[in-house]
Amino acid sequence: MTHIVLVRHGETEWNVNEVFRGRRDVGLNEMGIKQAELLGSYLKDWKIEAIYSSPLKRALDTASCVAKHHGLDANVEPGLIDFNYGAWEGLTHQEVRSRYRELYARWLKEPHLVKVPEGESLDDVSKRARNVVARVVLKHGGTVVLVSHRVVNKVLICAMLGLDNSHFWDIKQDLGGITIFEHEGGRFRLIRHNDTSYLRQIKPHQLNDF
Repeated sequence: MTHIVLVRHGETEWNVNEVFRGRRDVGLNEMGIKQAELLGSYLKDWKIEAIYSSPLKRALDTASCVAKHHGLDANVEPGLIDFNYGAWEGLTHQEVRSRYRELYARWLKEPHLVKVPEGESLDDVSKRARNVVARVVLKHGGTVVLVSHRVVNKVLICAMLGLDNSHFWDIKQDLGGITIFEHEGGRFRLIRHNDTSYLRQIKPHQLNDF
């Protein structure tokens, strides 16, 4: 049996200011570093076989905080890189809503039908991310941590639950959120979702699904 632990990276200033990140290599802010350190402490007694991370710094630094407690490397996995927001990257939530009014409205209503200008669709993300998980369950028989991004984790959760990407907005994953599936006999079972209990000691702490 393989356990897949999906982790969303810690906070960045672009999360705080609601700026679309995508492939922009934005680092963790002070709060994000603290969140990553607490994540590492929370998982330090888990028997973890391998850790894979998006190549972007915010995810890789989060993964490294886990890896150091286990004598492991945070393996860079290109298939876990964030959603390519294309022309939206570097724009604020409000700017995208204003400049791409019709497309953004469709993104909120029918996200599975949207391909961002110069970017990706959710199906593009799902295909590459599912390929990562398929390789992981073939290679490993224990607990494997995948550190990635909101969009990547949401489409993976949909896929593992047998849902299509029209359910994208039905799933919430906060910064630092942990979601766990077990895989056995070709079936994925959700056993924990969006666990941020280890962050309760941070005051004030606001959960953020942007």
